[in-house]
Amino acid sequence: MPITQFLNHIQKNKRYSIHTLKAYKSDLIQLELYLQSQYELELIEANSASLRSWIVQLLESGIENKTINRKISTLKSFYKYLLKEELISTNPTGKLVSPKLGSTLPNFVREKEMTNLLDQFQFENSFKGIRDKMIIELLYSSGIRLSELIQLKVGDVDLSQSQMKVLGKRNKERIIPIHRKLLLGIKEYLIERNSIAEDLNLLVTDSGKKMYPKFVYRKVNYYLGQVTTASKKSPHVLRHTFATHMLNNGAELNTIKEILGHANLSATQVYTHNTIEKLRNIYKQAHPRA
Repeated sequence: MPITQFLNHIQKNKRYSIHTLKAYKSDLIQLELYLQSQYELELIEANSASLRSWIVQLLESGIENKTINRKISTLKSFYKYLLKEELISTNPTGKLVSPKLGSTLPNFVREKEMTNLLDQFQFENSFKGIRDKMIIELLYSSGIRLSELIQLKVGDVDLSQSQMKVLGKRNKERIIPIHRKLLLGIKEYLIERNSIAEDLNLLVTDSGKKMYPKFVYRKVNYYLGQVTTASKKSPHVLRHTFATHMLNNGAELNTIKEILGHANLSATQVYTHNTIEKLRNIYKQAHPRA
C-alpha cells in the first residue's frame, strides 16, 4: 500500500519521530476515507479539486489552521514521494494553499517557578526521584526535543568536556554545552542508573528499560503541576521555556537557534515575541504616561 511504503520511507530516510509518523498515518487514512466516500477515488487517483475539497471540509468543521497546515504538509510530502516513485504522473498538491496562522506566543514557565522546582522542591530520595529530576533538568537546560531526550545514550554525554551530543531531525548532530549543576546531577544519576540498567540508553524507566514518550510526558506534567498553574505542562513547554529564558537573559538569537537545532532563524524568532511582551509590561509599569 502507498501509505505503508511512504511511512517506511520517511522512517528510514528522514528519521521522523514516532509522534510524527502517527500523525502522518492518521492524516493519510482520513484523506483516503474521504476520497473513497465522496469521489470513489484511491489516494493515487486524487486530483487538485478533490484535495482542495477535503481541506475546505476540514476548515468548515472548525479544525484549527495549524492542524490543517500540518495535514497539507503531510499531503505534499506523500505526493512528492509518489511522484518520485513514478506511482503518479503529476503532483496534485501544487495548488494547495495553507491557511494563515494567527500570531500565538509559545507557552513557557516563569523563571521563578523553574527555580522553585529545581532548587526548592523535594524530589524523592531514590533512583526514581534522581531520574525524574534529571528529566526536567535535561529538558530545561538544553531545550532538546522529547524524541531527542529519549534517544540519548550514555556515550553521548562527555563529562570531561561538559557537553553532550544530540541527534536531531534528519540525522543532524549538534553539540550542547552542559552547565555545572547539570553536570553534577548527571554524575549522581549515572551512579544510580548503572546499578539497575545495562543497556546504552541514558534515561531508563524504573525497571531499567528504555524511556518512552508517555512516561516522560507524565513526569513533566506532574512536576510542572507542582509549581505552575499554566494550562500546558509538557516536555515541549520546557523547550519553549529554555529558549525564552535564554533570550530574556541576553543570549543571541543565533546561539539559541544552534542549540535548539532549528534549520532556519525564522523558527527561533517566535521567542522574541515573549521578550517584547516582557519589555512592554515593564514599559507600562515604569513610564509615567504609559
